[in-house]
Amino acid sequence: MPHLDVSRLRLPTGPRADRALAGLVLVLTGTAEGQRLGADWDASASLIGSWALAVVVCAVLPLRRRRPTAVGWFTVLCTGAYYLLSSVDGPLVLIPIAVLYTLAAQGRIQTSVAMAAVMVIGVGAGALVGTGDVTGTAVFMLAGWLVATVALGAMRHDRLAYAEEQARLRATRERLRIARELHDVAGHTMSMIHVQASSTLHRLGKNPGLAEEALAAIKQNSKDGLRELRATLGVLRQVDEEAPTTPAPGLSRIDELVSTASLAGLDVRVEHTGPRAPLPAAVDLAAYRIVQESLTNAVRHSGARHVVVGVRHGRRVLALSVTDDGPRPARPGYGSGIAGMTERARALGGTLSAEPGPTGGFTVRARLPLPDHHEQIGGAADDQDPAGG
Repeated sequence: MPHLDVSRLRLPTGPRADRALAGLVLVLTGTAEGQRLGADWDASASLIGSWALAVVVCAVLPLRRRRPTAVGWFTVLCTGAYYLLSSVDGPLVLIPIAVLYTLAAQGRIQTSVAMAAVMVIGVGAGALVGTGDVTGTAVFMLAGWLVATVALGAMRHDRLAYAEEQARLRATRERLRIARELHDVAGHTMSMIHVQASSTLHRLGKNPGLAEEALAAIKQNSKDGLRELRATLGVLRQVDEEAPTTPAPGLSRIDELVSTASLAGLDVRVEHTGPRAPLPAAVDLAAYRIVQESLTNAVRHSGARHVVVGVRHGRRVLALSVTDDGPRPARPGYGSGIAGMTERARALGGTLSAEPGPTGGFTVRARLPLPDHHEQIGGAADDQDPAGG
């Protein structure tokens, strides 16, 4: 005996569901109207008109998804005419109710409420004049069905709107994250290459050895920047492409940033305090990018010669400070670098400040909480800002 797999049974959806509902309602309505046939199967004019209206109302139901308002009013009026001609309480009212749900699910609440009101008023008028099987109970039940239908449609509309809004927010966050990564990678690399190339032009005739060293540094920086850029763009890769295998940068590569900045003319000193421990990937990447962007700003905007990078490894917070001695501020309103650093810190529940020092220079301070601890930032004595700055 063949086994019926119930899990494979699927209810029809879309236009198929409309056609199935229209066919079922037409059959039930036709069966109900058959009670009006006499013993000699003589069909009266009102019976023929009722059948014609039932056929037309069921036939237009599949159009509700393309023209819901027109189909809604058409089915409401034709269904009302049907009940005026017919003496039986057939199920044709299910057709305008289905259209009513479509309107509410599309957010057309005022139209659906107006249609529901017309249906209740029409049926109520029929009950008052004693039309056929229409009674006060029928009016009350119909009103309840219509209220429930509009409410369910409105709930579906709100749920879909919420899901679409969440999808837009996720897409916006992803675009901002990619833009931030591209800014950090490309901005830092191109800034360093620009400074090194300018320095090479001045050294070329005076000191060919130093010029050759600078060109080698430009080559290495462009290679490293291209590698990171490819890794970042891997987010947008096609499904069948291989994922990037290069690990995300972290504070373990801070010496590379120092070396690059030194070739650009900066004297960078890194001061580590506190017991070092492996950092969460997100915190490690954010710390690296903050230091990278701070050094880039010092090269491009401040005219600094010396920079002190402080890294304090606390039990609850990783604290960073980057202080330069530039005569000019790093222009916090310039570009999106400081805004990107702030977003990185806030995304991890931390804070970042960037401001000129009281005696000159510019300082960037960041506090990145470690996710294993949930105490409020700034409560522990061993988690003070590093480098005294």
